[in-house]
Amino acid sequence: MTGPLHRFRALPLRSRLALLVATAVAVAVAAVAASCWFVTKAQLEHQRDATLRNSTVDEAYLSGLYKYCTGTSAQPPRPFSGADTVQLVDSRGTVCVAPKAGEDTKAAELPVSAADLAVVNGVQQGALHSETAANGVRMRVYTSPLPNRAGPQLTGLAVSIARPASEVTKPLSSLAWLLLIVSGIGVVGAGAAGLWVARSGLRPVDELTETVEHVARTEDLTVRIPVEGEDEIARLSRSFNSMTASLATSRDRQAQLIADAGHELRTPLTSLRTNVELLARSDETGRAIPPDDRRALMTSVKAQMTELASLIGDLQELARPDAAEHGPLQVVALHDIAQTALDRARLRGPQLTVTADLDPWYVRAEAAALERAVVNVLDNAVKFSPPGGTVEVALHSGELTVRDHGPGIPADELPHVFERFWRSPSARQLPGSGLGLSIVARTVQQSGGEIALNPAPGGGTEAAIRLPGAPQPPPDH
Repeated sequence: MTGPLHRFRALPLRSRLALLVATAVAVAVAAVAASCWFVTKAQLEHQRDATLRNSTVDEAYLSGLYKYCTGTSAQPPRPFSGADTVQLVDSRGTVCVAPKAGEDTKAAELPVSAADLAVVNGVQQGALHSETAANGVRMRVYTSPLPNRAGPQLTGLAVSIARPASEVTKPLSSLAWLLLIVSGIGVVGAGAAGLWVARSGLRPVDELTETVEHVARTEDLTVRIPVEGEDEIARLSRSFNSMTASLATSRDRQAQLIADAGHELRTPLTSLRTNVELLARSDETGRAIPPDDRRALMTSVKAQMTELASLIGDLQELARPDAAEHGPLQVVALHDIAQTALDRARLRGPQLTVTADLDPWYVRAEAAALERAVVNVLDNAVKFSPPGGTVEVALHSGELTVRDHGPGIPADELPHVFERFWRSPSARQLPGSGLGLSIVARTVQQSGGEIALNPAPGGGTEAAIRLPGAPQPPPDH
């Protein structure tokens, strides 16, 4: 469908703005010009009609005109200055007009209307109307009865005074052309001004477009748009700068994740490759590996495969987008999840004592992700607890605390415990990927909670997870 609206929408934005400005100015100028023309027309016509009504023909002129019309005088009266045409009208509709210099008298005669006869017969006091003279000139006519003092010979007559309509139409025509020219200049000027305003106003948009095209072409996310003022364009520029900064940060984090993952995968893969090559070389050369060494190699291979599987699982968890890609949040019993995690922790550390004091607490979260987070926290406590140690777990008023009696975390390392792949120097020889606490922090934050690791009184570390909820499930649960 290719209509005017479609073609308008196909124009560039600056052209549409300029066209809209020009159209708006054209409509406004046309309205003002038309109003001015009609007001001027009304004023000129009112002034002309008022002049005709107030025009007075003196008795000497009327007497001379009557004598000339009746043939008692061959000398026509002098021209009357108050009107273009003056004629006498009797009750039969007969008219008499004084000739003008060089003009045929008949050509200046005006037709007699019923209103004129009504004035002659005394039915009305005056008649104002428009007529066309015998010479084709449009005239404005005012007919009035003759005054009594004009003389008895003028009884039963009326006088018609006429002025050409061109006295009004000619100035109006000139005014119309003047308004048309001025309006045209105004519209053209408005269009040029609209185009200039559109170009000036859209210059930041052009810069934004060029920047976006540059980013799309070069993938350079360090480009920023200068922000000036507080208008909508400035807000758009700030939003774009924030978006590119977020994308740059996300890309840097992605690159860092890939680099860290590669670094973490390299060690178990190298060890696994070495062990597999030893086993393969033994089979190729026919030199049997002692049974104890072979069992140790197989145990190492299994441990490395388990570590790889755990690391890949953690990477998959971190690679998932935020809550939008997770399962729907639902009301879950945090005390039940903590109890399940405790049972798993007791199996992993049978030599440890795990105590629990869990009050009921219901939260909105993804059950599987929250259970994994609690398990990770308990695994850390089990991992760093000394043999025969105690892990204390408590849940009161929505705060789940897990306290171990291990070596603790130095104060300078606490700010880094939730970073991906970060591991303290003392823990680098222990199994793990350094991703567990990162996953815990993200899961807790997605559930609207907070997590903190603090040195525990008397030694060890206490992890505190605070989640919003209630001791009773909601009625619709």
